[in-house]
Amino acid sequence: MSHESPCLSCGACCAHFRVSFYWGECQSTGGTVPDELTLQISSHHACMKGTQSNPPRCVALVGEVGTRVSCSIYENRSSTCREFDILNEDGSANEACTRARALHGLPPVSFDNDREDSAA
Repeated sequence: MSHESPCLSCGACCAHFRVSFYWGECQSTGGTVPDELTLQISSHHACMKGTQSNPPRCVALVGEVGTRVSCSIYENRSSTCREFDILNEDGSANEACTRARALHGLPPVSFDNDREDSAA
């Protein structure tokens, strides 16, 4: 049975953190991130527009946080977004994800490890 990613009904990270990355990831320098969706924040770094604001919300985030969301540039997103996950490498919950969810009134992601018993 396939389970949908909890990220598709969340989006809290995209509406909580500044999404900054090395400017070389922008399309004008050979990267994938569309330049028109970024702001230069230093001589070597850019961020996604909207994430420098208070409250932050990435311009590429589509939908309502906590209901249904998607990224309008998913295939072209920055390494910062590609590397952010609900789990740490050791399988434990990512505290940054949990914190962003809490600030949007969402509970921590729960992991249902129960599987249907197919034995007769």
